[in-house]
Amino acid sequence: MVLVLCAWNNVVVTRLPGHPGSYVVANVAATVALLAAARASRLSWADLGLSRDRLGAGTRWGAVCVALVAAGYAVALAVPVLRPLLTDARTAGLDGPAVAYQVLVRIPLGTVLWEEVAFRGVLLAALVRLVPQRAAIALSAVVFGIWHIRPTLGAVTANDLAGGPVAQAAAVALGCLFTAAAGVLFAWLRLRSGSLLAPGLLHLATNTLGTVAAALAHRLG
Repeated sequence: MVLVLCAWNNVVVTRLPGHPGSYVVANVAATVALLAAARASRLSWADLGLSRDRLGAGTRWGAVCVALVAAGYAVALAVPVLRPLLTDARTAGLDGPAVAYQVLVRIPLGTVLWEEVAFRGVLLAALVRLVPQRAAIALSAVVFGIWHIRPTLGAVTANDLAGGPVAQAAAVALGCLFTAAAGVLFAWLRLRSGSLLAPGLLHLATNTLGTVAAALAHRLG
């Protein structure tokens, strides 16, 4: 599973027919297939963080995270000197409908749902069967960092954040380390709340509000 996940986001998904238009459909299909495999492996809904009994706790933890993320983006937008930190060349040319598609479809279904089910749901539950919980968190976070090599390279290239190959490799490595650290936080939230909803809401808020904030920062200058 680790090998498949590392390959999926860095190699496979970009080579699927119809990419990038097939991105959402492919990842939703992969989510369904992975959940089916997990259930066939006798992982329970509780093991996967999908128990109904923990929805309340997941909602509470997630709501706090969403509020903190929203406040952080609001402050960055309100302070002119901080706005350049939000800008992203990949969103600069997006009009209203394109931003809406990113926020309402591509990110929730193609990114957050798939990644949370894969990493904080199935992978984490499978690793907890094999190794101590802390090791399971660390391993899932490392794979999450590797998963983001291609997207991080795309962001570095699009925003011209590194000059030469060495600087580019260093920037990608730092980006993936940051993503791995986020993976530790997401996994901790999943285990602390008992629900996949908590890290899912934090992940969703970070990505969707980040996209909106980047678009607004570009327009505000």
